[in-house]
Formats: sequence, structure tokens, C-alpha cells
Amino acid sequence: MSIADEKYMLLTTFRRNGTPVAAPVWVVPLEGDAFGFATSSASGKAKRLAHTSRVTVQASDVRGRVTAGSPIIEGTARITTGPEYVVIKSKVKKKYGYMVTVSKTLGAIASFVRRKPMPYADIGVVITPS
Repeated sequence: MSIADEKYMLLTTFRRNGTPVAAPVWVVPLEGDAFGFATSSASGKAKRLAHTSRVTVQASDVRGRVTAGSPIIEGTARITTGPEYVVIKSKVKKKYGYMVTVSKTLGAIASFVRRKPMPYADIGVVITPS
């Protein structure tokens, strides 16, 4: 079973000083052995990926608890827009269905409460295992 077949993966990105930051994300398969997800351009993930492409991923649950026995996969990530983003977004919608709408609605409520607008899944991230 591939990481892209999982429902969630724990994505670890790295700060400029090398400190790892982990977050659970949805995952979809892409061409070859690549996989990806959609995120906000204002997210911490996107900001960290802007300065380093190094990532690790591991199968997890929605809360980021790693699946026992799942391997840690090292890889490189790149932010994408345009046609690749459209493919990622459509695959996310197909795989996760109504949960996309629920997530978008909860994100809009959180943005309103915090008075800090945050675009919803406006960029894609493509991960290629090393």
C-alpha cells in the first residue's frame, strides 16, 4: 500500500533553523511515485516550503498520530499552481467528497472568528520521494 492510498499522512516540514514541524494532511496519488495535497498559500506549511523543499511523510490518523509500523518517507516538495493544482484539487474532491465542503466551511468560520482571512486550498504541493 502506497502513502497516497492512506487517508491522512503526517507531513513534516522544516523551519529555517532546521526545527521540524509536523501536521496531518490529506493525500492523493499523482503521476509516477509522486503524491500531493492542497493547502492555503498563507499556511505555515507553504511558508516553510518556500525556503526548503525537504520533507518527510508518514501514514497517520486525522490527529497526526503515526500509524504503527508505517515507514518514514523522505522527499522533496514543491508548490504548484495552474494545471497541476487543478489535478490535485479534483483528486482531493473525488477522494474526500463532502469533507472538502465541511473543511472549507470550518476554515471560513475560523477565519471570521480570528478576523484573519485565509484562502482555502489555493495552492497544491507535489511531493516526490527521495
